[in-house]
Amino acid sequence: MSGAEPRSFRSMFISDVHLGSKAAKAEFLIDFLRHHDADIIYLVGDVVDGWRLRRSWHWPQSHNDVVQKLLRKARKGASITYIAGNHDEFARQFQGVHFGGIVVADRAIHETADGKRLLVIHGDQFDTVVHNARWLAYLGDYAYDAAMLVNRVITRLRQVLGLPYWSFSSWAKVKVKKAVNFIGSFQTVLTEEARRSHVDGVICGHIHHAAIERYQDVQYINTGDWVESCTAVVEHFDGRMEILQWAHVLPETPVGSEVLVPIDIKGRAVQAA
Repeated sequence: MSGAEPRSFRSMFISDVHLGSKAAKAEFLIDFLRHHDADIIYLVGDVVDGWRLRRSWHWPQSHNDVVQKLLRKARKGASITYIAGNHDEFARQFQGVHFGGIVVADRAIHETADGKRLLVIHGDQFDTVVHNARWLAYLGDYAYDAAMLVNRVITRLRQVLGLPYWSFSSWAKVKVKKAVNFIGSFQTVLTEEARRSHVDGVICGHIHHAAIERYQDVQYINTGDWVESCTAVVEHFDGRMEILQWAHVLPETPVGSEVLVPIDIKGRAVQAA
């Protein structure tokens, strides 16, 4: 997409970037932001990984570039809301505060172009492990680090073999029964919260599993992440919602020629018409 005009959308939803962790795909996100603009941008939690930064400092230039790219979009007129998550829960003390044109919130209501009202929330508030067994959440975080290490090893091997990017951890989520059950329970709880909030749907993050699904009268949308699947949700100017996946191509591909792959709600690539 080198030299191509940025694609424009009415709104864009990005979550779980985990800046400050070695697993963050910051370079992928910079490319995505370079080629995509939106009038309204929601950062749906865990953009900065405070948990890992407390353990050891890791902040390369690419992570700073992501922040600068977002601030630049705010200066150019984009309305940007930062929804705090559990890994960046420190931001919750700054609700209502503006930082360089980016406002911090715990939750928000987004109204789509076709009149639907969607609750925007990270989702950790409904994760019983995070709130009732914090030590277990931290233990799970260490296990997740191990999974990301496996991911990086597999990624390097696939690059050597000339194969495209593939996420072991994302694959495991749809194969391991307990993970599938957790994802299902999370989706059910979030849709119930949407009903309690008297809205038409919910947009969240937290579980790193992108999806657009409907549960009876409620639309459930998860933005995915920029650690495993590298996905974002966008709203077209007619109100239609879509998941976009930013896939890294072979190492020998020229810089800037990454490929945008729309995927359906089951994670399958959508063929162009």
